[in-house]
This record gives sequence, C-alpha cells and structure tokens, in this order.
Amino acid sequence: MRHLCGFLGFVALVQGALGITNEFGWGDGGLLRHVAFLDGYELFASIALLLFAFALFGVSESMRNQEK
Repeated sequence: MRHLCGFLGFVALVQGALGITNEFGWGDGGLLRHVAFLDGYELFASIALLLFAFALFGVSESMRNQEK
C-alpha cells in the first residue's frame, strides 16, 4: 500500500506540474486539459493535484514509519 501511495503521489505531482506549465504556456502536456468539466479551472485543478501529491507522499512516509 505504501508503494501505491508513493506511485500515485508521483503521478499526481507530474500531472499537476505539467498542468501548471501548460497554463502558463511553457509546455504542452498534462491530462487535465482534456477533462471537459474542468474547462477554465485547469490551474486550480493543477494546484489541487500538487497538494494531493504532497498529502499522498505524507501518507506513504507515515506508513513507512509505522512498519519500523
């Protein structure tokens, strides 16, 4: 479970970062721009994904500390 949280955190981090760079015109990536109901709110969703990624990393780290 710890590895799954770490992997999902990494995916959320990458997608959030790609979404932010896409919003500022620095890149052309990320899956959030393809989600229709987020039209106009991609930047906020990208920031939320970054926060979610850090929360998943915290959960993963907490699970690792409990295993010791």
